[in-house]
Amino acid sequence: MMIEAKLAELGITLPEPAAPVASYVPAVEANGMLFISGQLPFVDGKLLTGRVGDTRDLEDAKVAARACGIMLIAQMKAALGGNLDRVERIVKLGVFIASESDFTDQPEAANGASDLMEAVFGDAGKHARAAVSVPVLPRNATVEIDCVVKVKP
Repeated sequence: MMIEAKLAELGITLPEPAAPVASYVPAVEANGMLFISGQLPFVDGKLLTGRVGDTRDLEDAKVAARACGIMLIAQMKAALGGNLDRVERIVKLGVFIASESDFTDQPEAANGASDLMEAVFGDAGKHARAAVSVPVLPRNATVEIDCVVKVKP
C-alpha cells in the first residue's frame, strides 16, 4: 500500500469520510472515473467556517483547502474499498472559496489542496483545476472542493 505509506510519512491520518448532508452520494465510480461530491473542511472534527476577507484570511483558506483535500482522500479510500493504490490520476479539482468580493487570491488558497494531492500521489496528483470565489457555501464553510479521479480496475 504505497499511498498509505506516503500518508503515514506525511503524518496524515484520514478521518472517517463525511456522510452526505442532503440527497446525494459521496462518490460515484463510472467508466474508470471516480466523481467525488463536494467536501467541506473539517479540522479536529470541527467545520472551518467564515468568509475570506471577513472573518478568515488567505492562510485560513489554505488550511481549509488542505482539510477538504484530506476529506477527498478519505472519500477515495472508502469508494475504492480501502485501496488508495487504485488511484491512477487526480484529474480535476473544483475549488469554491467563500469570500468577500474583493478577494482575488483564489489560486493561492486552492494550493492548500493541490499541493496535498501532489505530495500524496506524486506526479499522479498533478491535476487540472478551477478555483473560484462564491458569496456563501453550505453550513457557512470557508471552502468546498469536489474532485474527479481516474482509477485502476
